[in-house]
Amino acid sequence: MDKGARQRLILGIISEKPVATQWQLTQELKKRGLKVTQATVSRDIKELGLIKIPFGENRYRYALPPGDKRANPYLRLERLFQDSVLKIDFSENLVVIKTLPGTAHAVASCIDQVEWPEIIGTVAGDDTILVIVKPKEAVHHILERFHALLHTRG
Repeated sequence: MDKGARQRLILGIISEKPVATQWQLTQELKKRGLKVTQATVSRDIKELGLIKIPFGENRYRYALPPGDKRANPYLRLERLFQDSVLKIDFSENLVVIKTLPGTAHAVASCIDQVEWPEIIGTVAGDDTILVIVKPKEAVHHILERFHALLHTRG
């Protein structure tokens, strides 16, 4: 199961039942046949923008922030990639993303919002984005992430 599907499953789990800890969420994923580490779950929680909200007396559970449309930049980036990105190429530590006309700024802004540490910045035109990656060795990892975003539609 890829990251996007796993994160959608996490959102489904926390909407079905109160989940208070990363360990509990890891166990729920295992019940559904997914073997993940607590570190993976921790990264997913951060990328999904989950928060803990009160549930009962002195108890808390994971939830999406109320009314915050930007709470999950990763899912928005996934949608934008699938709807707008046409081509991805690279040279050295530079990645070039071609998009539909008029959509590059939205995609670049969302890339900035996910705050991947290997990406030090983006520059967007009308239909082209320049992504600067540091270190150069991280380019292939970033390309894998970008290609995964294009192919996660369920």
